[in-house]
Amino acid sequence: MDLAALIFDVDGTLAETERDAHRMGFNTAFEEAGLPDRWDPELYGELLGVPGGKERIRHYWTQHKGEPEPDPDFVRRLHERKQEVYAERVRAGQVPPRSGILRLLREAREAGIRLAIATTTSRGPLLELLRHTLDPQAPDWFEVIVAGDEVATKKPDPEVYQKALEELDLPAGACLALEDSALGVQSALAAEVPVVVTPSEYTRAQDFNGALAVYDSLGEPGEKPVRVLSGPEALSAEGVVDLGLLRQVHAEDTGPGS
Repeated sequence: MDLAALIFDVDGTLAETERDAHRMGFNTAFEEAGLPDRWDPELYGELLGVPGGKERIRHYWTQHKGEPEPDPDFVRRLHERKQEVYAERVRAGQVPPRSGILRLLREAREAGIRLAIATTTSRGPLLELLRHTLDPQAPDWFEVIVAGDEVATKKPDPEVYQKALEELDLPAGACLALEDSALGVQSALAAEVPVVVTPSEYTRAQDFNGALAVYDSLGEPGEKPVRVLSGPEALSAEGVVDLGLLRQVHAEDTGPGS
């Protein structure tokens, strides 16, 4: 089956957003609320096992602080302020795209490959990231965007991918997901979407079982060559993961008659 669409995760895949954008947003929200809590990079890495910002706050309160379930309005206010701080940092240019992302998006658009997003990130912060990290017109590059505040259950549940497939009106085998986390891989595979992984700084040690390939990044010509962590060893002539390679990896999985 020919590759018709790429479906992108956002945090950790399009950009390294977690440590110095999302985490700092949570800490600023805690500080402004008069709370002593601060999430250091190590603790935040552990908390990333819980998908969703509000869910992460509730988990921290009950499992780490050992306190009762926090008031929903309290959680909502903290999360809203966190989102504002995150957006401020994105607008200030403090969250660059990951290596090779802009190149691959350009290649896909020029080749007529359809683009979609399936993420646990809420739509507002997502649009800020697209505009300020990728390009002011980047939201228009993606035919379908399914955000975390638009589904009932977040990854690893497949709902976000199922909704993206429905809006694309494509079979799962005609698409390829790009993810950075084990939860994302599980979500894509549960929707029967084949997936390629570029681990982020917080997910490098995770198990990406079922992914077609795992690369340390997409890479740029002239930079350090991409490392193949699992899957087919071949890279492009320039040592990067390009659209041609993704098509090859996808074709080897789906087969000509799939």
